[in-house]
Amino acid sequence: MRVDFPGFFDLQVNGFAGVDFNSPGCTPEQLKHTTDALRSTGVTRFLPTLITSSIERFSLCARSILRFSDPAIAGIHMEGPYISPDEGPRGAHSRKHVIGASIEDFSRRQDAAEGRISLVTLAPEVPGALRLIEHLVKSDIRVAIGHSAALPEQIRDAVSAGATLSTHLGNGCAQVLRRHPNFIWQQLAEDELYASFIVDGHHLPPATVKSMMRAKQPSRTILVTDATAAAGCPPGFYTIGDARVELDAVGRVAVPGAPNLAGSALAIHDAIANTVRFTGLSLSEVLPMASTLPARYLGAEPVGHIVAEWDEGKCTLVIDRVIADVP
Repeated sequence: MRVDFPGFFDLQVNGFAGVDFNSPGCTPEQLKHTTDALRSTGVTRFLPTLITSSIERFSLCARSILRFSDPAIAGIHMEGPYISPDEGPRGAHSRKHVIGASIEDFSRRQDAAEGRISLVTLAPEVPGALRLIEHLVKSDIRVAIGHSAALPEQIRDAVSAGATLSTHLGNGCAQVLRRHPNFIWQQLAEDELYASFIVDGHHLPPATVKSMMRAKQPSRTILVTDATAAAGCPPGFYTIGDARVELDAVGRVAVPGAPNLAGSALAIHDAIANTVRFTGLSLSEVLPMASTLPARYLGAEPVGHIVAEWDEGKCTLVIDRVIADVP
């Protein structure tokens, strides 16, 4: 079946097609290669995502991205460094660069990013988090909860302060949690929170995806890839910041020998197909999760128009072409 729909908008892209946004010195040629590769998957706008690092490394990475100046880049997603320092919720983020939240540190990073940081993921329990959330909201910057071991009441406080998104809900947390209450249940119950999910079959089992999306409902569900340099590439070794990661033969990306995942090798059109297959939702219900909903969340509009072939029997979405490219 031939379908057409608005261009995809990915809120969380660490890299793609062999290029790591978290490595200083990305060249315009590398960034063009990555942007072109993303467009081939239907992504016409995205947020390059810079993970926990020193202010110096963050500044170098942000400036490399901004010098490229492609309109597909809708801003920067700053994931960390204001996250849990604990094993498990910290994920693949560098422990030595995790710090408490402060308006002063954020302001230095925002200056380095020329005011282009539009989404910040943080853990509500870190010192200074609530004060920073309130500051970010007043500055029209979206705030997401992620890489956290927060108590339920700390989640509620973050939402009251203005947090509006759960970053890759169900991931970036300890392997073992208290049955209830816990911060996953609390985020599912918070109607003010959108939730983003990495639907690659590795980050969350199908039944978990189905249950979580039923709780959040399609209108508050956003698909992200959390793609790394390994996305769109063959199995092998790649980087995300300081971390050396391996893409294995089944598509799982992790630090060798570590139990936790480290981003993904996912393309957004595959996330859409997986979501239809895992949840039983229709394609028309799932497509907005990757286009109009993330755009609306950022106060933007999706750009471009995609033509694709949808095979309902095989549950595959194959991108044909981008009809209207980014102006």
